[in-house]
Amino acid sequence: MKPLPTALLALFILFATSCSVGPRYQAPAVPAPPTWKEADPQTYKEAGNWKPADPADAKIRGKWWEVFADPDLNTLEEQIDGSNQDLKIAQSHFDEARALIRLNRANYFPTITVGAGATANRTSSNVVLTNQAASSGYGDFVLPLDFSWEADIWGRIRHQVEASREEAQASAADLESVRLTLHAELAFDYFELRSSDAEQKLLDDTVVAWREARDLTQRRFAGGAASGVEVAQAQTQLDSTVAQDRDVGVQRAAYEHAIAVLVGKPPAAFTLAAKPLNAEPPLIPAGVPSQLLERRPDIAAAERRVAEANAEVGIARSAYYPTVVLNAAVGLEGNSIANWFAWPSRFWAVGPEAIQTLFDAGRRRANNDAAVDAWNASVATYRQTSLDAFQQVEDNLAALRILAGESETQRNAVASAQQSLDLSMNRYTGGLVTYLEVVTAQSTALANERTAVDIQRRRMDASVLLIKALGGGWNVANLPKV
Repeated sequence: MKPLPTALLALFILFATSCSVGPRYQAPAVPAPPTWKEADPQTYKEAGNWKPADPADAKIRGKWWEVFADPDLNTLEEQIDGSNQDLKIAQSHFDEARALIRLNRANYFPTITVGAGATANRTSSNVVLTNQAASSGYGDFVLPLDFSWEADIWGRIRHQVEASREEAQASAADLESVRLTLHAELAFDYFELRSSDAEQKLLDDTVVAWREARDLTQRRFAGGAASGVEVAQAQTQLDSTVAQDRDVGVQRAAYEHAIAVLVGKPPAAFTLAAKPLNAEPPLIPAGVPSQLLERRPDIAAAERRVAEANAEVGIARSAYYPTVVLNAAVGLEGNSIANWFAWPSRFWAVGPEAIQTLFDAGRRRANNDAAVDAWNASVATYRQTSLDAFQQVEDNLAALRILAGESETQRNAVASAQQSLDLSMNRYTGGLVTYLEVVTAQSTALANERTAVDIQRRRMDASVLLIKALGGGWNVANLPKV
């Protein structure tokens, strides 16, 4: 009969590790269009600043900011990973999630405790049914070794480990999402700052030109060829431009301070030399929409949390089934130190225990319903995150396409406005018109030049936002195995 207990134990262990309640996980379907709406190949050729993905194209890599070929931007971007505090917070959350996996995995194994206790006791002689002759003091010396192991018959522990593992992967995706956001924010602020530098240079040059025009008007006034009204007009135009020139400094300072914080430095300890924006947006392979589900870390995080919610449903369902625990104890117990460690002082006990809840006033059902509702919410969040990502890509593809054509038109407008200004100045110098015509031409020329700078800024910003919307070269395969 001795092989029977061994066979029963083996059968029990096999049964305990083979049953699991709860739904099997399958990633929710997300409808993805076959192509981008704003990604017309013919438009690419006309715009000349972005194109569809091709196997021969250089893909967006991890250091995606290098596609802009700006050494200053590269230097700043390299400082984020080691200095930014928001990134360190996200890294700590990921490390915490990995620790929780180890915590839940520990439940697969038995808990073994050991303790020692020594007490002196005396029973009361006045207690009912107590033998007064035997009522005396005695000692109790115990050295137990306790063993407790929960058989994971219904998969509760497995689902807990699964849920913690999915949360850790979601935290890893969150970390990458924060990293992508910070790098994109730095590039965005950088090009905003360089655009301010370009606008500052434009206004500086304009102030010099219009000061010369003011001086010309004053000389004409002194010679009797111009009126005091024209001098006042020239002075007003100059002063207004000087005010605009100084106002650009406020905006530039704000972007410089934002960049300082992103790279982990106090604004007072950071200065970025002026360098006007003079760059064209790089070629950005957009790929196909279905690839976006694997290239966006925020989408990956949302999908992992759907898997986590699925495991939570399994945990809730396992509460309907009994909990089976194997308990065992072995140790030594004596009434004095002299016989505490003697062989007759040994004791042991072993046996399984099954606990089943018979009535809980609907607590388990409510918990299960809550888990299912949380799963439904996570699925909706995943799908909404995907839809938002599709929108962001389409928005920036459209922006790049439209702004490319607008930029070409605006360059023509700048040239025409400058030609009109030159003609007006010549006519004014020749005494054919009043200075009012010059003021009008000056205002038009400056407005068109500032618009050209602004369009260039928006094109660079849209390039950064498109790369961010595409995931910045990240892929779901980069998620760590936890």
